[in-house]
Amino acid sequence: MKDVQSYCDGVVAELSVWKAKMYDLVRKMDRLSSGDKSKFVDQVNDLHMYIDELENRMNTLRTECPADWKADKIEMENKFEHLKGRYNDVHANFSPGDIGG
Repeated sequence: MKDVQSYCDGVVAELSVWKAKMYDLVRKMDRLSSGDKSKFVDQVNDLHMYIDELENRMNTLRTECPADWKADKIEMENKFEHLKGRYNDVHANFSPGDIGG
């Protein structure tokens, strides 16, 4: 059971990092001019959905860390890959001066 809790704690920590990255990107997008913001409405909405999903998953892992976590582990690994790709896609759509590093 300790291995399972360690796994859940580790996933929560990694999700927290990704949630912070997504939130930081949204804040940077909020500082864009109105014209530039309009170009990224869909991406901002997607980021908000990801942030909500991350928060929901984190809450579940904190309260209901599953005893059989193999299926969850595979699902989370797939989500991490998708999340990393989506973050990079959104970040790449900005010119270097838009949102900074």
